[in-house]
Amino acid sequence: MPGGAYSALSGMQTRLEELDRIAGDLANIGTPGYKIGRASTQAAERESFGAALDSAIDVVPGVARIDFRPGTIATTGRDLDVAIDGTGFFAIETEAGERYTRSGNFTRRADGVLATTQGEAVLGDAGPIKLGTGEVRIETDGAVKTGGVVVGQLRIVEFDDPDNLIRESGARFMAVEGAAPHAAERARVIGGSLEQSNASVVDLMTRLTEVSRGFESMQRGVGTMQNELDGRAISELLGRA
Repeated sequence: MPGGAYSALSGMQTRLEELDRIAGDLANIGTPGYKIGRASTQAAERESFGAALDSAIDVVPGVARIDFRPGTIATTGRDLDVAIDGTGFFAIETEAGERYTRSGNFTRRADGVLATTQGEAVLGDAGPIKLGTGEVRIETDGAVKTGGVVVGQLRIVEFDDPDNLIRESGARFMAVEGAAPHAAERARVIGGSLEQSNASVVDLMTRLTEVSRGFESMQRGVGTMQNELDGRAISELLGRA
């Protein structure tokens, strides 16, 4: 197969992966605290093809990064909704270990523990926060009060390098091995509010159109080259007949 076809096929492959990422971002437009991903590509030298993809591919996906720019904070008036103004993440307890999120649409579990919508305990400085009876109020310093009594302090952490976090699912992240969080120094908690997704429908739809058109152009190019090859093969066969 001509080198041009390999280049086109590699471009199609990277664009398919980009389409998957955009689809995931679009699906999470309404997810509080969701952060979009940023993908890149890099050239694969001819000598590296076998090691990279076991085929002659000229372009391979580069390092994918998460865009942690904050989303808009919207007032909800719900006492268990909370947003972080500034850097930082809520720490939550899962079966797989500690995880991190900026999605603050919390709930009260049957056992009274403050939890995510998936039922995972929200961690405070002393472990899971158990709510008492009465009205819940979350102060700007992260103190959680029930009936005017402090029942816990939200544990809000941050990482020196944002790349130490990888997406586990939706708006939930896990730390890479060896990365340790520390207390967020510039975070302010806003009760009765939620941070919206930082995904823009307009930007994503524009990117979706660009990637789709690029994929279709390369697909047509591969088809044209294949037709030319078929034509040459037929001509040679007829010439030998």
